Amino acid sequence: MSEEQFDFENLKVYQKALDYLDLVYKVTKGFPKKELFSLTDQFRRASSSICLNIAEGSGGSKTEFRHFLKIARRSTRECVAITEIAHRQKYISADDRKQARGYCAELSRMLNGLMKSLTRKAAGHD
Repeated sequence: MSEEQFDFENLKVYQKALDYLDLVYKVTKGFPKKELFSLTDQFRRASSSICLNIAEGSGGSKTEFRHFLKIARRSTRECVAITEIAHRQKYISADDRKQARGYCAELSRMLNGLMKSLTRKAAGHD
């Protein structure tokens, strides 16, 4: 029997958010133990919030979905700030910083595009 698949799992932005989450977990493994309940936890929660809000919002109306996508976009911005803090504190390398920021920029564009698409569909343009 094949595994049940949910619609949001087919969204490219959701797949990209999962890839980003993998990166965050990888880089935070190298954070100092003293950061476990602060920056490490905050970075992991913010990055997982992107995935979770895409998933949660997908089950509702287009208006509700847009609301959850806005929250996901805010979490993406939070991740940019955490990336900068982590880099300034020398917890992540310049390469990890660049990769993380690249993911955040792409996720932000993808979320914006999906929100615009939902707005057009709600207005009857698609």
